[in-house]
Amino acid sequence: MTQADISAAPAKPFEALTRAQHGRRLLVLALPLIGSNLAQMAMNVTDTVMLGWYDVTALAAATLATSLYFLIFIVGSGFAWAVMPVVATAAEAGDAVLVRRVTRMGIWVGTIYAAVFVPPLMWAEELFLALGQEPQVAAEGEAYLRIAAWAMVPGLLAMVMRSFLSALEHTGVLLWSTLGMAVCNAALNYALIFGNWGAPELGIRGAAIATLSMATLQALVLVGYALRRLPEYDLMRRIWRPDLDVLGRVVRLGAPIGLTSLAEGGLFVATGVMVGWIGAVPLAAHGIALQVTSVAFMIQVGLSQAATVRAGRALGRNDEAALRMIGQSGVALSVVSAGLVGLVFVTMPEPFVAAFVDPGDPDRDAVVATGITLLMLAALFQVVDALQVMALGLLRGVQDTGVPMVLAAISYWVIGMPVGYVLGFPAGLGAAGVWLGLVVGLGLAAVMLLWRFWTRSVRIGAA
Repeated sequence: MTQADISAAPAKPFEALTRAQHGRRLLVLALPLIGSNLAQMAMNVTDTVMLGWYDVTALAAATLATSLYFLIFIVGSGFAWAVMPVVATAAEAGDAVLVRRVTRMGIWVGTIYAAVFVPPLMWAEELFLALGQEPQVAAEGEAYLRIAAWAMVPGLLAMVMRSFLSALEHTGVLLWSTLGMAVCNAALNYALIFGNWGAPELGIRGAAIATLSMATLQALVLVGYALRRLPEYDLMRRIWRPDLDVLGRVVRLGAPIGLTSLAEGGLFVATGVMVGWIGAVPLAAHGIALQVTSVAFMIQVGLSQAATVRAGRALGRNDEAALRMIGQSGVALSVVSAGLVGLVFVTMPEPFVAAFVDPGDPDRDAVVATGITLLMLAALFQVVDALQVMALGLLRGVQDTGVPMVLAAISYWVIGMPVGYVLGFPAGLGAAGVWLGLVVGLGLAAVMLLWRFWTRSVRIGAA
């Protein structure tokens, strides 16, 4: 089924739902996705905390290695996320064959992508040295990646299955499996990093083994669930058979998604570098504020993913009226949830910042004061970031990813980054100025992407 096929099909409206009912369905779909995103973040925090307890050098090496891994993984994830809107549209149109084909080719593309990038990750020491890292940190970073890099294969498979199950609105399993993985990950880290419960003390390699083990286990759980609970899609049928037309479609949709995520992730990395030019105290405050806002952002990611599914289903039924109501409901939920989070940041920022700083640290007061300022700005940041990620979710639902990638990249890098530099340095606002640049870039992205959706992509078949 192509976009032209959808445009030519007669409209099959959703069951007569009001705007409020569409909003409730979107929220019910989003809640398990939000929970699974938070559980995934908890796994990352657990790795960081336990390695920090074990050894500072190990923590530095793992931070360096996982940053490189994440930048590569996030691009590959774009191909997995491309499966979601196509499956949602095809399932709503009753095309089980296309559901199977696109999921199968999502697995293919993810596997091919991993095969290309896993080997270079395993020889990363020279790259880390070239970036000016200490020899011991570079060596341990490579030791970590020699094991953890293999997690990209099951990791991308799990991402494809998350997209498949989300599109079919089987999101409960995503929540419970990720919560289970978080508990298992903590236990395995505790055993293998420190040598507890009779396990060997492996340090950073133990953390890498835990990462690979959890990625593999989650992929197996999700594949097993899909095969058992959704046998009508027969996902493994002729899994070895190439389907070049659908593979090309996954690549065309997924590459812009991955590159958009890379552009946004790179924006935050670059702002960290700029804040680091100001000094250690502002950088520490920046890191704390970013950690706090990242947790809150998981709410918006879950809402955006749910909007992708619901918009894809409206596309599959050729129902423009429902698509408009889904868009309105999604934007309203994003604004309300981001507004509530922003209100918390404005009225009680100090406890969030102070929790990350040792009371005996001589720089504590300065870090807390700067962090409070950044969290106050994060109130604005939350709203515009919520709107731009919701717009991206809606656009992906109607399979419009190429132009949004360009609009987002312009907003982030051509506008937001220079504004942040000018406000932070020539204007003398420091870290607060850099964060204002984030607000400007993300705000412009929100305006342009929502304009794209409401003026063009909301019209079925126009995207």
